[in-house]
Amino acid sequence: MFVATQIKTGGGSMAQVNITLSQEEVLQVLTGDRNEALKFLMERILNSIMKAESEEQLGAPRYERTEARQDYRNGVRERALNTRIGTLVLEVPRHRNVPFHTMVLENYKRSEASLIATMVQMVIAGVSTRKVAKVVETLCGTSFSKSTVSALCRELDGEIRQFVTSPLDGIDAPFLMIDATYFKVREDHRIVSKAFMVALAIKKDGHREVIGFNVYDAEDNYSWEHFLQSLKDRGLNTVKMVISDAHRSIRKAVANVYPKAAWQRCQVHLERNILDAAPSKYKEGLKLELRKLFTAKTLEEAQKIKTEIVRDYEDVAEKAMQILEDGFADSMTVMCLPEYIRIVLRTTNILERLNRELKRRSDVIQVFPNSASVLRLMGAVTMEYSEGQSTKQRIFAESKFEYLRGSMTIYLEKTAERQLGLLAA
Repeated sequence: MFVATQIKTGGGSMAQVNITLSQEEVLQVLTGDRNEALKFLMERILNSIMKAESEEQLGAPRYERTEARQDYRNGVRERALNTRIGTLVLEVPRHRNVPFHTMVLENYKRSEASLIATMVQMVIAGVSTRKVAKVVETLCGTSFSKSTVSALCRELDGEIRQFVTSPLDGIDAPFLMIDATYFKVREDHRIVSKAFMVALAIKKDGHREVIGFNVYDAEDNYSWEHFLQSLKDRGLNTVKMVISDAHRSIRKAVANVYPKAAWQRCQVHLERNILDAAPSKYKEGLKLELRKLFTAKTLEEAQKIKTEIVRDYEDVAEKAMQILEDGFADSMTVMCLPEYIRIVLRTTNILERLNRELKRRSDVIQVFPNSASVLRLMGAVTMEYSEGQSTKQRIFAESKFEYLRGSMTIYLEKTAERQLGLLAA
């Protein structure tokens, strides 16, 4: 059987491809296994296409002597091509002087690159490496082990490294939000917890952006100070206020690295601390009172509500009221800002949403093989989250912030000085 068709080669011209099958081969195609028959035909077709491309690039068919000849054949090399119908073994022509180029393999390389990128995105999206391998094999007929998928994900390391080392001196970020979440890691034949620390900057134009993340053994003094110092060393020197929970190591690190920056204690975390210390039968009522406190329009109104809460609950929830008294002032640092700004900066909710997303992805993995894998995968998720945050509506306009900058800076620096004194006491 003889089949002739025309294709457009890499040079843009039309070339005729001839495919000849013997009677035995025709019978094999018609009566044999369908997948094997398709593989056989595809190998013939693709090899014929590459032969036509080779003749066009050489400027002459096999054994023909002509003045138009550009180069000479130099045998073939076998190349395996993974497809949905199985692995095809192709005979790729070789040229003596100028390398042979074929649209067959160039298209395959583009498809392979897209497949690899898709696999990595599947892992980032929370699909286990084992499931990714199965899905790819089902859809593409290509076998990838879970270790191969993991190895492909290591290609993210360069992007992660670039992200966490890029200069920050061009960023004017008066507000810095920091938080940490924990992941289980296998280390020295044990399963331990590692802290994944994240910093999100709110810039002077009102846009938000994750500017740093790293993995540490724990939230101790060294880790938080090292993390904040790394941001400062990269050029982040404009911080006026840091928003976080009340972890003591964070407080010390902020005081040491950004001594002129005031600290805003996350109101949601403070509320949880208060409610955890209150008797169960009073929690619901107290929760409503605290909601009124933290949404007060002015500092004076908040102080009045706080006094009333303490008066009403000090006999039945003494420990909870002590936590409120101790944490109230630091949770009100944000009151120097207009309401439309402080509604976002009074809590670490922006990072809490990221933490939930990180946990959702990590639930698939359960235990990471090492700290590098935490940084790689959770870092990739964090970078995607940051891109999403950067496109959200601005918290405030740059012109409005510039109007506030002078008076706000004076107030926050005085607050920072007061907080430093209390911390040292």
